[in-house]
Amino acid sequence: MTIIAVIPARYASTRFHAKLMQDLGGKTVITRTYEAAVSTHLFDDVFVATDSDLIFNEIVSNGGKAIMSKKEHESGSDRIAEAVEDLDVDIVVNVQGDEPFINKEPLEKLLDVFRNDASHQIDLASLMREIKDKEEIANPNNVKVIVDQSGLALYFSRSVIPYPRDENAGVRYFQHIGIYAFRKPALLDFYSLPMKSLEASEKLEQLRYLEYGKKIKMVETTHVGIGIDTAEDLEKARKLV
Repeated sequence: MTIIAVIPARYASTRFHAKLMQDLGGKTVITRTYEAAVSTHLFDDVFVATDSDLIFNEIVSNGGKAIMSKKEHESGSDRIAEAVEDLDVDIVVNVQGDEPFINKEPLEKLLDVFRNDASHQIDLASLMREIKDKEEIANPNNVKVIVDQSGLALYFSRSVIPYPRDENAGVRYFQHIGIYAFRKPALLDFYSLPMKSLEASEKLEQLRYLEYGKKIKMVETTHVGIGIDTAEDLEKARKLV
């Protein structure tokens, strides 16, 4: 089973322009993320997929591997799908470009899903963590996920799901963490299939997989990634480095 990591890397970030090219302890954010992915030793290869000459040259000049996107993409999945279309791989892991402090353990758990799936029933694997604070649960920026008894995703939403009509029912709430491992055919299907109404409404690309009948295995973790979305986040990251 050939496993690769692909880091989708847009230069023009809405909230923090050019954040991936910011200095983080003598190296750019994207270079640190690339090196962190390589250092896990979980992958047969690691690539950055980007629309930016600056990012492409940054990775290549530091001895890394980069793939230039041929066109504009609406989502990270689209960018990754284009990048791997002609690669001979089985599993593709989406590593977030703005998370340079990669934790190996949850990634290993994602890959174990496919190692234990001899009949190839699972199309994707992703992560979730339990949240208990009512404000966190209600926050639409925290995407919630509900699963069946075998851990397969039933639905993702920005709304509170399930609705707590009976607060004593013992429901656990889970926040979706947007790290994915894909079987290559599922990823290419996503790339070729049109967006449907649920994805359009919630603006959540994972709903496209569910709408077309793909099986997403959710893996519970306590790990919370350290993403760089603002200048304040960058300062915190510099202190960690």
